Amino acid sequence: MDIVRPELAAARTRRRRLLFTAAILALALTAFGLTRLRPAAPTVDRSAVVIDTVRRGTLVREVRGSGTLVPENIRWIAAATEGRVDRVLVRPGTAVTANTIILELDNAEVAQGAKDAALQLQAAEADLARRNVELQSEFLNQRAEAARVKADFVEASLRADVDRDLAQNGLTSPLTVKLSSSRAEELRTRNEIEQQRLAMASRAGDAQLAALRARVEQLRALHALRESQAASLHVRAGIDGVLQVLAAESGQRVAAGANLARVAQPAPLKAQLRIAETQMRDVAVGQAVAIDTRNGIVRGNVSRIDPASQEGNVVVDVTIPGPLPRGARPDLTVDGTIELERLANVLQVGRPVQAADGATIGLFKLSPDGSEAAITPVTLGRTSVNEVEIRSGLAAGDRVILSDMSAWSDARRVRIQ
Repeated sequence: MDIVRPELAAARTRRRRLLFTAAILALALTAFGLTRLRPAAPTVDRSAVVIDTVRRGTLVREVRGSGTLVPENIRWIAAATEGRVDRVLVRPGTAVTANTIILELDNAEVAQGAKDAALQLQAAEADLARRNVELQSEFLNQRAEAARVKADFVEASLRADVDRDLAQNGLTSPLTVKLSSSRAEELRTRNEIEQQRLAMASRAGDAQLAALRARVEQLRALHALRESQAASLHVRAGIDGVLQVLAAESGQRVAAGANLARVAQPAPLKAQLRIAETQMRDVAVGQAVAIDTRNGIVRGNVSRIDPASQEGNVVVDVTIPGPLPRGARPDLTVDGTIELERLANVLQVGRPVQAADGATIGLFKLSPDGSEAAITPVTLGRTSVNEVEIRSGLAAGDRVILSDMSAWSDARRVRIQ
């Protein structure tokens, strides 16, 4: 018969408990280890991203924009008066001189007004001449009367002197002396009056002639205006250049002040660039500009900045002092790069897609062997078209990914294949 041994049963029970505890402990350690493992890094194709190396050197800050070449001397020709286009003599693209007639307008009222103004001027000039003759005749008559009165006064004065001498010698009566003296006094007064009338007649005549001359000048100015309006029916270029735009056709009715044509001198040309207003903070007059005409690069300087923006862009005028490449012409599309400043001994790298002045962004920095890249916070400084200043987060020699990595925004590191 079997003998029961309690110590063996207890040993088996302890062994089972130890094995169970060891299994539980192994499972716990395995689970803990799994939680500590990093998730598998996604793989990025090296050829699909742009990688640049951080370096130290001179950073040239620039902004870029596109635009066109435009003439510096442009003349818009407006209609001086209302009229109907009778004939078009020159078409766009034709070289013209200042006296070239581009088109002719027809307005019967303007032509008739010029004739009426000429007749009114002639009548006023004839009236002035007639009145001038009349006043001269009246003035001569007045002078003759004044001279006669003066002669009578002199004669009466002499007679009064003679009568006084005779009276002293008892050769005439006192009454005769009084009568001759009274007559002389009367003529003296009349002589003074006639002299005053003569001076007043001269001033009155001058005033009448001045009024008539003013009327003549008024009609002469009106005649010149009417003649100018009549002459403006022959629309001339006004400057030497090329007719660029013709805004009216034969038979069309145009209002006074309406633009009819545009003439531009083919040289000199300037560039008008459209720069995003977000990049205009540091643009100033006088800065150097490189203009790409697609057939060569020429240098210029910022000459004017439009104070207003249009559709998010600001127009910047660039003067080009040097000769332009062959093929440069008005309305040619060009690209311009404005140099803002040069920063010496600056830590820099190629501009990431999300770069902005003073921003802190996350860039994937490559490991020394280039097999992985981990996201690193980087503080940027001033930006340019293709480069950006690094203020903190990177050192010279570090390699970073500049491409848009938003598709891996949840990953802290990526594998580079």
